[in-house]
Amino acid sequence: MHNASALFRIVAPMIAVGVLMGGCGQTQSQSDPAPSSNTAPVSNTAPASNTPPASGASTVPAASGKAGRVPAGAPGEPVAAGAAPMSRLLPGSDPESMPAGTLYRNPVNGRDEVIVKDIRHTAVLIGDSQSEPVTGWTRQGLGRAGYGVFFCGLGGTGFVAANGKTGNYIDALQRGDWKLPYGAPPLVVIQGGGNDAARGATDAQIAANADRLVAALRQRYPGSKMLMIGTLARGANYGGGRRTQVDTLLGTIAARQEIPFVSVGDWLTKYDLTRLLVDGVHMNAEGNVALGVLLGKRLQDMGIRADDAAAAG
Repeated sequence: MHNASALFRIVAPMIAVGVLMGGCGQTQSQSDPAPSSNTAPVSNTAPASNTPPASGASTVPAASGKAGRVPAGAPGEPVAAGAAPMSRLLPGSDPESMPAGTLYRNPVNGRDEVIVKDIRHTAVLIGDSQSEPVTGWTRQGLGRAGYGVFFCGLGGTGFVAANGKTGNYIDALQRGDWKLPYGAPPLVVIQGGGNDAARGATDAQIAANADRLVAALRQRYPGSKMLMIGTLARGANYGGGRRTQVDTLLGTIAARQEIPFVSVGDWLTKYDLTRLLVDGVHMNAEGNVALGVLLGKRLQDMGIRADDAAAAG
């Protein structure tokens, strides 16, 4: 009995898992500047394994059954996010009973995944600084279509672009810079291209990495719908430049992959929203709301809605 108690004191700290709220990424890149402070961006720095959880997070013992603080899951807000795990769950743990935000070692694929309580109504959103803030227009649009949001990515990244602290979309996924959720989300969304445009990524580079990303996500979530959202810009005849070109390229890639696509490469001028830009790239609070309304309507027109929202509509 004495030996068993001593063993428990050694093993118990090893079965705790870290819970991290917010986005999956880190800092903004100078090439795609941080949104204005009135957009309330999420803190996205992943703590090291020996760093205490961030404010609002908790560490939940795997075997205790006691829930820590559970992230809110309101439509359009982040549900949970991943970081380097503090430790591993014991074999045989039931993911259905775990608190939201728990990092779970999936025995089927051997990957660390994040528990999201309402995964049935959650869209996984991979994107850049247009999607990172909780008040960003992409999150607001998905919220209007009835989805909660699990965000993976961060400012300064893209299909090819990395920000120095994490890789581009496909590299970040493959090396575990951020974690995807456990279960079967109804929708997986890829947004971006602005940083690729700013850094001179070629069409061939963008297309190759986009194809790799789509293949990886389809393998991970074979039953989920996919959606691509293009690069926010002014339009070809109004100074959209490379950003509008990348938006068009992404539309071509999406069509080839048979993925629904929302082109936003002319939305700033088409809907007279350039006056709401704060830095030439990002929207102020009013602009994020306006774009969120437009995106939400476009998604509903395309029939992309969470199950309960579709039933209610």
